[in-house]
Amino acid sequence: MHGPRGIRRIARASRNRTGGLLALALLAPEPAVADAIVQTRAMLAGTIAEYRIEPGRVVLELEVSAADLPAFPNLLPDPLYEELGNEPRPLAERLPRFFEHDLVVRADGGDPLPGRVLEIGPRPRQRRDPITGEPLPLAEGEEPELAVFGRFEYALPERPAKLDLHGPRTGTPVAIGFVAYHQGVAVNDFRYLTPVQTLTLDWDDPWYSRFARRTLRRQNFAPMSGFLYVEPYEVRKEIIARPLDLQRFVDLGIEGVDAIPAEQRPEVTRRIGEFLRDRQAVRIDGAEITPELARVNFLERTLRTSRVVPPDQDVDLVSAVVGTIFVYPTDGLPQEATMEWDLWDDRITRIPVSAVDQAGPLPGVLEPRYRVLTWTNFLKNPRMPALEILAAPPGVLLRSLQWTRWLLAGVLVLAAIYALRARARGGSPRWVLVATVSLATGAAFLGAAWTGVSQRSATEIVHGLLTNVYRAFDYRDEERIYDTLAASTDGAVLEKTYLETRRGLELQSQGGARAKVESVEVVALDLRSADGDGFEASATWNVAGAVGHWGHIHTRRNQYEALLTIAPVEGAWKLVDLEIVREERQ
Repeated sequence: MHGPRGIRRIARASRNRTGGLLALALLAPEPAVADAIVQTRAMLAGTIAEYRIEPGRVVLELEVSAADLPAFPNLLPDPLYEELGNEPRPLAERLPRFFEHDLVVRADGGDPLPGRVLEIGPRPRQRRDPITGEPLPLAEGEEPELAVFGRFEYALPERPAKLDLHGPRTGTPVAIGFVAYHQGVAVNDFRYLTPVQTLTLDWDDPWYSRFARRTLRRQNFAPMSGFLYVEPYEVRKEIIARPLDLQRFVDLGIEGVDAIPAEQRPEVTRRIGEFLRDRQAVRIDGAEITPELARVNFLERTLRTSRVVPPDQDVDLVSAVVGTIFVYPTDGLPQEATMEWDLWDDRITRIPVSAVDQAGPLPGVLEPRYRVLTWTNFLKNPRMPALEILAAPPGVLLRSLQWTRWLLAGVLVLAAIYALRARARGGSPRWVLVATVSLATGAAFLGAAWTGVSQRSATEIVHGLLTNVYRAFDYRDEERIYDTLAASTDGAVLEKTYLETRRGLELQSQGGARAKVESVEVVALDLRSADGDGFEASATWNVAGAVGHWGHIHTRRNQYEALLTIAPVEGAWKLVDLEIVREERQ
């Protein structure tokens, strides 16, 4: 529905439901579309309220869909207000009632806070991520739904200890998805606004501001958390912590600042890495191992995922979070791994943790009395990375027959003919035996001579070599990676393959974390040439991999098209040339 005709259709539909609400027909100067709203999640509610609590004021950003407008009569222009069957009353008289009766904010249990309208009017409704509630752009070709957007300001006295947020008390029921921010820090994830929500404010450190209802606690509420990832050949300890909380244990050089400048971040992360190296001791099969510091990154975390903050960006001190990863190489898959938490004070009393293996995460909580996270190997059939066993290429002698087989076969055929003619001239019957042996030997030479790979065998060889190349990156040690790659690549292409493969597996948004390949699929192969020295082929293959860290599983799926040259080297098939034609990250 577009243009004036569409607006009239919306108006007729609204009139049937609300007794004549002309909603967007009067508010909107531009086309609108209708949207049936069936709500199951707060971030998809018809009305979205975002409270931003700052010193001296509370700013409310309110987005109201057309269907929810009857629940906010005190915001409606006079014609719409009267369309709902109300006695005429000017908007100027009704607006104060919005702050006193509709969306009320009280400080420390007092009277409703006075407010004022900063802006109000129609605008396209914001699409939101169905999990996190974060704003999303419209899909290509998608028509925006029109909504009413308003910004309101409540005057906040001093720095109250508590705020009460009240939902509408009108007769028209409305579901409101809401989130509150205290000085830029999200206090809760998107939830439904009930009649009264009480928020305790920590003005010294808004990270610790809390709603009274435990169900409103945001998922990433903890100032510190720990993860233990157990995989074949390595165990990873990952610690997520706020620098502001670590500052109570070690001097990070951030005392008295409001933000960490981009140029200061390397020094802060260096101090964090050095401090945490000797904390949260990890034991693997009973032995304490010195870890290797892999990465320290500033993070932005959401319900769905986490990403690394770009290095040139300043970071707000209160909301700043740092992720630190330590790696413990192992010979295989251990039987037990433990991590003992040793950072506690009056604010750090509960640490969300998780032990993760091939079966998935096993979450838990550590406390001063129960401070050890233990992982035990209960995997019945763990997947251990293994190299593909490829059939050996033909030997030099066998391949050389490629060039002499017709000559040898011709000589043997001539010998057979000579023997048969000798027998025909009355020679010994043994000439028949000579002819038979000659023909049989010629046939054997033709069958034994290597005529090159077939389409099927070429596909199997390419799949095996590619799998082995990716398997090399299951190891942490660079020397071991190179040694494993050398079994499948040769010469100058070894380094090229190493660099191309490593780049393809790294997740730049995750600070260079390397995905572990789970599967390789050759989807197309065009055999260009095949001779005694190997073959060339144009191949397209998919690579699926995943890496678990920061409490999330990050997946990577790439498709490659490349020109490959494969030849027998030292008795094994090896990749001797590689040219990537196309790479698509899906």
